[in-house]
Amino acid sequence: MELRAACLQLLAQADPVAKAQAVAALDRMGAVDAAHVFAEPAGVPGRSLRPPLLPHTQIKSGSLATPRGHAALVHSIVHIERNAIDLALDICWRFPGLPDAFYRDWLRVAFEEAYHFTLLRDHLLTLGYDYGDFPAHDGLWEMAERTKGDLLARVALVPRTLEARGLDASPAVKAKLVSIGDSRSGEILDIILRDEIGHVATGNRWYAWACAQRSLDPVATYGALTTKYQAPKLKQPFNLEARRAAGFTDAELQLLQSD
Repeated sequence: MELRAACLQLLAQADPVAKAQAVAALDRMGAVDAAHVFAEPAGVPGRSLRPPLLPHTQIKSGSLATPRGHAALVHSIVHIERNAIDLALDICWRFPGLPDAFYRDWLRVAFEEAYHFTLLRDHLLTLGYDYGDFPAHDGLWEMAERTKGDLLARVALVPRTLEARGLDASPAVKAKLVSIGDSRSGEILDIILRDEIGHVATGNRWYAWACAQRSLDPVATYGALTTKYQAPKLKQPFNLEARRAAGFTDAELQLLQSD
């Protein structure tokens, strides 16, 4: 199947485990029809009945000192990776007319997110729980919905904003899990951080490309987009080393720290 059509089909898959397996098996070197404009079908992304989705203010993880609280934290990261698969699939089918390299970049991201999901879900199973056993929230996908009409906004506010927050959060989350003896989570989070630097770098690269196509200043445009689309305000501490590795400029990082 042509790859953008395959992405749309996989996005509609409700079973997250089957979706991750199918993404991992996808032939990423297959044909790409960049020109085709798809009509958005009902029911994307496909959603399983579990986990139940609640407002983020209602998500309570419990004490990390308890087995259930420990598993709840791991589950929250599994859920992020499940959403990250959907985000990468969505950007491939939704936006036509782009260079083939754009679609292949995001297919690679989808493949790596599926790998992360599988690693974390397998680890969660060793803790006596499965994905879906705890409630989750839909914050990542809500931003995808807001930005679905504009590629520039999508790459600015999903990989460069929400996913970049993961770079900032990763060291503290790893420290928490390792502190209770969960070295396996620490190992997995190291893999995820390594790959997520690349994913944010992909967002930075295509954001710069899209700004150049429209003759826009990247820094000023980013500020305008965060206001227009009500992006969350980013808070310290920032993982400056990871952000630099992901391609954020010194000017962007200075502005980030001055807010």
